[in-house]
Amino acid sequence: MRNRGFTLIELLIVTAILVTVAAIAIPNLLAAKVSSDESAAIATLKNIVSAQAVTKTSAVIDQDLDGLGEHGWFGEMGGTVNVRDNAGPNTGPRLDPTTLAQSLASVDANGLVLKAGYVFRVALPSPGGAPVVENANGGSPMGEEPDLCESHWIVYAWPDSYPLSGRRAFAVNQAGDVVQTDNLGGVPGPYDGTANMPAPDAAIENGSAGTIIGELSRSSLPAPSVDGKVWKSVN
Repeated sequence: MRNRGFTLIELLIVTAILVTVAAIAIPNLLAAKVSSDESAAIATLKNIVSAQAVTKTSAVIDQDLDGLGEHGWFGEMGGTVNVRDNAGPNTGPRLDPTTLAQSLASVDANGLVLKAGYVFRVALPSPGGAPVVENANGGSPMGEEPDLCESHWIVYAWPDSYPLSGRRAFAVNQAGDVVQTDNLGGVPGPYDGTANMPAPDAAIENGSAGTIIGELSRSSLPAPSVDGKVWKSVN
């Protein structure tokens, strides 16, 4: 007896079923990935808070030799470059043990770190509180103000490929509380990879525009943020 193959109608029915299943499953999978990447970014920022606290407490970075430790760059804390000292950038010892995971010390030519679908960038204050960002491939770009680096820093995390790797953008500073924005409003639009990066003062209340020594704007208090987006504390 000759085997009977699928009819055209049967193939069309199977195809329709597969298309329907894919239409349901793929968005759910993408949503799960976005949620996972965002959660990982928040956890990473909390780890950075701990790393900065340990770096300062250890006083391994002390450019002005006043005995008070200063906060660090990703490359310094992760041990990929030597720390800065009173002789200049990256002329001090190399941290061992490190205070930050090496995965966050792989700083690229733009001074950025890419991890789990998110881009991370740290800024430290120069005289007057104006921000300087990390040097290409990690470490000091020069220009930090040692006294202000004892008390201030800020880190941003935003999607490497919006909206596939995440939607929300995040920030944290020496206060230790992670803030988030839905990353929808403002000009020129969502923070996305290197195409649209948040300025170092983006989440700072606009009365301190141009610096990173002001307060983070939380729900537009004590004033709206510099970038015009609404930043809220992460629950």
